[in-house]
Amino acid sequence: MQTSKAKFHLGQIVRHRKHPFRGVVFDVDPEFSNTEEWYKSIPEGSRPRKDQPFYHLLAENDQAYYVAYVSEQNLLPDNSGEPVEHPDIEQIFGPIVDGAYPPHFQLN
Repeated sequence: MQTSKAKFHLGQIVRHRKHPFRGVVFDVDPEFSNTEEWYKSIPEGSRPRKDQPFYHLLAENDQAYYVAYVSEQNLLPDNSGEPVEHPDIEQIFGPIVDGAYPPHFQLN
């Protein structure tokens, strides 16, 4: 089994490589950990590899706030410095500092 290191960290603001949304990382799976139904709902030509980190995001686009599950290959850092307005951010993170959100809890 290949061990991969996550490229993005909790509280980091990221954007999707292909779709117009951005979000804050609130959890990371070292490899795909969602349902086969979810995975197969992605068009075959666009399906990401399962053997890479997948990120749970508090996401937003121009129309809605939601939770997204995105492969590392489809994310880029968002260096805009703009805050994410998702209403659940304050439950998990403190105010934005230097372009990222510090978690309210201590990491091991």
